[in-house]
Amino acid sequence: MALEFLQDYRPTIDRPFGIQLWPIFDKAFEYVMGYPASQFEFVRGETPFSTIESTGVMLVAYYIIIFGGREIMKSRPALKLNTLFMIHNLYLTLISGTLLALFIEQLLPTIWRNGVFYAICDYNGGWTQPLIIIYYLNYLTKYLELIDTVFLFLKKKPLTFLHTYHHGATALLCYTQLIGLTAVQWVPITINLLVHVVMYWYYFQSARGVRIWWKEWITRLQILQFVIDLGFIYFASYTYFTSTYFPWMPNAGQCAGEEFAAFAGMIIITSYLVLFISFYIATYNKTSKAGRPRRNTGRQSLIEMRNAEIPAVGSAVGEKNATTTGRSNGPVTRSRKA
Repeated sequence: MALEFLQDYRPTIDRPFGIQLWPIFDKAFEYVMGYPASQFEFVRGETPFSTIESTGVMLVAYYIIIFGGREIMKSRPALKLNTLFMIHNLYLTLISGTLLALFIEQLLPTIWRNGVFYAICDYNGGWTQPLIIIYYLNYLTKYLELIDTVFLFLKKKPLTFLHTYHHGATALLCYTQLIGLTAVQWVPITINLLVHVVMYWYYFQSARGVRIWWKEWITRLQILQFVIDLGFIYFASYTYFTSTYFPWMPNAGQCAGEEFAAFAGMIIITSYLVLFISFYIATYNKTSKAGRPRRNTGRQSLIEMRNAEIPAVGSAVGEKNATTTGRSNGPVTRSRKA
């Protein structure tokens, strides 16, 4: 009996976690929304936040709130908000982990049976109904992540260009991939979710006072994320444009997605890579010239990087940044990024 029970929950290609997650998610979605997730349809102009106007309003409101809030806080004392900060990081850790698990369950059988190219370039591989709703939910989390910046100005921490640009651009990027019907978007989204699970968990533990030695590697993981993202995005875009306009050039065939979405993905994620590498180099060069031990400078670099994180593009894509203050041997003050 015990052996039979274990076999029922043994991981397989179609059930990588031992149990089927989608039926559970389907019921949970129905409990909240009144209809099952399997009946969800993304309809441009009808689904909430599915138009460029609604996205633009949200982003304009974001920048007005954060920069207006920064000016208001100049004459007021900084707020601590440690408990709310922990809750914020914990729920984003759980949301990111849940979406990542749903993506793995949907994508693993497709990749195993049909290959990576099918998954990133065929509508039936990377644009199925279950994937569409997960794409959409991931897109909505980009607006939740904007609260990162609210914590920053309420705690009177600096608002860096990398931080504020990255948060706004990531929400816009996720929107363009949704309405652009790109199948390759699951690559940057899943990697970004993995980064966010690690990153938000670190900041949750940090807010609890737990010191974690591997925080320097989060910064490196963020940069590696963009390198992998661009490899897939440039390949998918290349094979799309060559097969469509220059069929005499070597290509792998047709690839799903709209052209404007391809350009948006290439431009935005390339800008992330350039900005993050520039920040990383500048930070390490500065700390090296200051003669600080590499172990400590690595910690300072990651905390400063917190204010510049992407977030995920979903490339979806998002990473968190922070700044440090104080003397070289003084205490470190953690700062919050979007």
